[in-house]
Amino acid sequence: MSVTIKTAKEIELMRHAGKLLEEVHSGLAEHIRPGITTGELDKIGEKMIRERGCTPNFLNYNGFPASFCISINDEVVHGIPKKDRIIREGDLVKIDAGLIWKGYHSDAARTYAVGEVSPEARKLMEVTKQSFFEGIKMAKAGHHLHEISAAIGAYAESFGYGVVRDLVGHGIGTSLHEDPQIPNFAQKRRGILLQPGMTLAIEPMINLGRPDVCWLDDDWTVVTEDESLSAHYENTILITDGEPEILTLSL
Repeated sequence: MSVTIKTAKEIELMRHAGKLLEEVHSGLAEHIRPGITTGELDKIGEKMIRERGCTPNFLNYNGFPASFCISINDEVVHGIPKKDRIIREGDLVKIDAGLIWKGYHSDAARTYAVGEVSPEARKLMEVTKQSFFEGIKMAKAGHHLHEISAAIGAYAESFGYGVVRDLVGHGIGTSLHEDPQIPNFAQKRRGILLQPGMTLAIEPMINLGRPDVCWLDDDWTVVTEDESLSAHYENTILITDGEPEILTLSL
């Protein structure tokens, strides 16, 4: 395993990549409404990325045909935007996006409620987001990677939710996916020692039902096996000498 430690210059580039991606997410959120298609959202979002002088890092990644992953309800991640996939009142819409700024990647995901959603859906969204923040309490130099994993999993599972095991977070930098892999559930080993300058994409994927998932015939879209709702929340973070810095979210 080769985990890169970013230089001060690289960190500045990744900070800017993260800031730009946060702007894109915020801008795209304003367009999520009943009646719009996922294909339309993808086109709007790609335009926002390119207007900022960036490149969408999902487009053509291992053959992925769009700039954004847009997944609805029981779709966990990697939903392919389509011109005939209409967003409806009550949907849970997950938007996963990334961009490249001067050779450096950022990656972040959000889950949105479209209009009125069920109390169960709202709670799932809140717990998924909070599980990220529980995890990054452990994201400090001197801690071990899998302390993050255990904290995320323990929090989500305390609500009876299923933590997806087939998909994990990852390192990020000059590539979208770098070492290390970052599970969202407890591991038998401690994992690597965290050091300042590491950049990680931490992304809880939490199901209302069981953790089991399967892939659709398009070989991309991941859905819950029991057809339960799923939520996703992700940010790119930087390990520092103190508290972690979230590069894709202004607190």
